[in-house]
Amino acid sequence: MKNLNRIVLFTALVMLWAASAVAQNDDLNIPYQMPPDDVAAIVDAPATPGVSLSPDRSVMVLMERPGLPTIEDLAQPELRLAGIRINPNTFGGSRGSYFTGLQIVDIETNEVRNVEGLPENARINNVSWSPDGYSFAFTHTAENGIELWFADTQLARARRMGGVHLNDAFYGASFVWHPNGTGIYARILDDPRPEAPEAPLAPAGPIIQENLGRSAPARTYQDLLQNAHDEELFDHYFTSQIVFINFRGTATFLGEPGIFRTISPSPDGEYLMVSRVQRPYSYTVPAFRFPLRTEIWDQEGNKVHLAADIPLQDEIPIGFGATSIGPRSITWRNDAPSTLVWVEAQDEGNPRKDVEIRDIVYQLDAPFDGEKSELAKLSDRYAGIMWGDDDLALVMERWFSTRSEKVWHVSPGSPDREQRLVMERNFEDVYNDPGSPQMRVNESGFSVLMTSEDGGSIFLSGQGASPDGNFPFLDRFELASGDTERLWQSESPYYEQVVSLLDGNAERIITRRQQTDVPPNFFLRDLNSNSISAITDFEHPTPDLKDVHRELITYEREDGLPMSGVLYLPPGYDKENDGPLPMVIWAYPREFRSMDAAGQRSDSPYSFNNISYWGPQWLVTQGYAVLANATMPIVGEGDKEPNDTFIEQLIMNAEAAVNVMAELGVGDPDRAAIGGHSYGAFMTANLLAHSDIFRAGIARSGAYNRSLTPFGFQREERTIWDDTDLYIRMSPFFHAHTLTTPILFIHGEADNNSGTFPMQSERLYQAIQGLGGTARLVMLPHESHGYRARESVMHMLWETLSWLDTYVKYAEDVTAGR
Repeated sequence: MKNLNRIVLFTALVMLWAASAVAQNDDLNIPYQMPPDDVAAIVDAPATPGVSLSPDRSVMVLMERPGLPTIEDLAQPELRLAGIRINPNTFGGSRGSYFTGLQIVDIETNEVRNVEGLPENARINNVSWSPDGYSFAFTHTAENGIELWFADTQLARARRMGGVHLNDAFYGASFVWHPNGTGIYARILDDPRPEAPEAPLAPAGPIIQENLGRSAPARTYQDLLQNAHDEELFDHYFTSQIVFINFRGTATFLGEPGIFRTISPSPDGEYLMVSRVQRPYSYTVPAFRFPLRTEIWDQEGNKVHLAADIPLQDEIPIGFGATSIGPRSITWRNDAPSTLVWVEAQDEGNPRKDVEIRDIVYQLDAPFDGEKSELAKLSDRYAGIMWGDDDLALVMERWFSTRSEKVWHVSPGSPDREQRLVMERNFEDVYNDPGSPQMRVNESGFSVLMTSEDGGSIFLSGQGASPDGNFPFLDRFELASGDTERLWQSESPYYEQVVSLLDGNAERIITRRQQTDVPPNFFLRDLNSNSISAITDFEHPTPDLKDVHRELITYEREDGLPMSGVLYLPPGYDKENDGPLPMVIWAYPREFRSMDAAGQRSDSPYSFNNISYWGPQWLVTQGYAVLANATMPIVGEGDKEPNDTFIEQLIMNAEAAVNVMAELGVGDPDRAAIGGHSYGAFMTANLLAHSDIFRAGIARSGAYNRSLTPFGFQREERTIWDDTDLYIRMSPFFHAHTLTTPILFIHGEADNNSGTFPMQSERLYQAIQGLGGTARLVMLPHESHGYRARESVMHMLWETLSWLDTYVKYAEDVTAGR
């Protein structure tokens, strides 16, 4: 087998050398193309506004979304530093979306008011409520920087807050409210700003990295620092000054400038937790693994406590349970004045170590000069905490390899009291998911558990997955006994989800409800009177497509595993008169540890029939039958890992999907295409290389050579050195000689998703080209893993339709190449 691997690799290299000599065809140098008008109309349909609820749930803010940005918007200056992409002109993210208008809606009366005084050509982000809910702050991205604004909900008027510019380039929030609502802590830029360091004409020396016996594995990251000049740029663009800004716009400087990742006031407002990045930096891991020093400051910016001083995290073991050594997940106890909480691994962060206790949760009260106390001991990895009061906090732990999840009831005010297990489940088992606790915002602006008025119960809301689909619910969960009471559940013909509770008895709730032909809207529901009233009235974005047929279908694959998908058929389609249609199956593989979990449904027959341009649904307008979200389970039970039989299971899944479409009489099995994005593209290439089920494939932003992701990929924890054959077997690149079915590759030229380098598509295309196969490679300028510019999206749709029409719909010989 080793010799075979060497032969395959050598052959692949020879093909690439040969392919590099093939000249680009001038006929392929075309401008951006447009799909048919009815498809373009789907792209340009009005977007549903974003929604943000006030802490007391008395009002909501509707945030108007613009259409897709232009390619010129995406072509603005961009720097890529330590895994972060920024616009150097604004000191903010380079690829974020934004809102252009704001409205305030009264929950009780439905009165809608436009927020006046917004900046011209508003680009709004980071809407954040004051703790009392009377106002909210937001950022506006101007040409020369990011401004801080706030709006009064009583007056429905906005104004700028201080004359500063924020640094919103780095991780974490660039501003946060003081718990008493009197002002805002923010990261700001120097005024005037210093000039950015210029790259030297000639380097001072070589770039050297060294490893002296340490084990420092890392998954595949992009946009990393590469040299000393990058380090200087990193310092320049991410350094900021912390200030406190009051409502008069006066800024008080706190501490010294630094690269701050966290700004977090204690709930009583007496202290400020700040985390700042330290040197040395790394050329092998992103900024979130750089050395980090977490300090506690008083209100004047003086350090009163060192919470953690974490070195460079480049030695974290590989695995989903791997983590760092030392204090992590440092936060405040949300329901106490000023208590620090953090977690420390007891297994050196190594999931392969066999220990009884993996994590311990600690707490320490102000003034932080006493002894820390243990809040919880966990046999698996810490996964979060939800605060209630001195007698109630819920601590979660998870373990990926077993899909185990546990929830513990602890008493923060009495840490010596024994922790009590309240829930234990397999998180893959969606049918038995008890739901998640409902939360509320306390008077300091921190999230805490919503408890019943007697304090003895919490409220759980969940998707309510079942063999018949999802039917969301609201339960009362009694903490002492573990008993549940069903308070409400969504019923046909609606798909309705709980958004928020308005009182401690769960008598009035806010929900988000939709129907197959009515888009999601917000409602106020009274559970006592069983009455309901609309809060919003968002219109159907594509009313001309209301008659598209959508149906949830179920079927089985060869080994009896239940599967499902969403079938879409063109408006007016008549099976008897029109016969089977050319079909497109769109999917994304998912790994499971049990057949039972893999066969469960997690969709709803009553959700809104949204005809998406990003998925395959739009193809119904062009005469195709579409099976979207076709399940592609990859199962590994017992000692077997899911990927041990990845290819075999993919083929079984695909055959089952094509067969059910044929059995229903709506899809022509001789005119079937397969497609997917990211891991779905990886699936597509593998299916075309290892089977003759499909006529053509669409592979967007995929990875095809797993030797380029040697320390693991997706949910695969084994490295290439653990199982070389597995990596080669799962890599379409090493099977390019069998990939003879036409395949269209589309990839963002600036893809920064871990593992899906643009080179992945380029190299597989070159291999197919060198072997004489049929393929087309479309690289979209300035686009990342997902495509955002209107020109790019339109061209993607044009390429997809042209490819499918040529090789599937209108193919002269439907058996050629099969």
